[in-house]
Amino acid sequence: MGQPVTFIRSSSPRPGVVRFELNRSLTGMGHESYAVGDEILGDRPPDVLARRIFELGNVSKIHMYSSMVTVTFATTEQADLESVVSDLFTYYVPGVEIPDDEELIAMVEG
Repeated sequence: MGQPVTFIRSSSPRPGVVRFELNRSLTGMGHESYAVGDEILGDRPPDVLARRIFELGNVSKIHMYSSMVTVTFATTEQADLESVVSDLFTYYVPGVEIPDDEELIAMVEG
């Protein structure tokens, strides 16, 4: 359940840099920059996406502005980022139990 993020991937004239133009804004009008080794504490969509991209390894920097995500790789070898980006808002994947109405109400009231 959840809506997949659609995007256009484009390369940059600079080697090791990839851009994604998403079908929705992640940061509004703000800029978000992340570097390898930074502690990312937030739970906003740009924070979640940055953590997931860094988990793949070989990424040195990430910059997000509105619906544009720029990823700089540490080496020329590039990780497969497409599934990480497209699954950002997919919450219920196979194997995850969907809560019933009573559980949802308990979460809200609790």
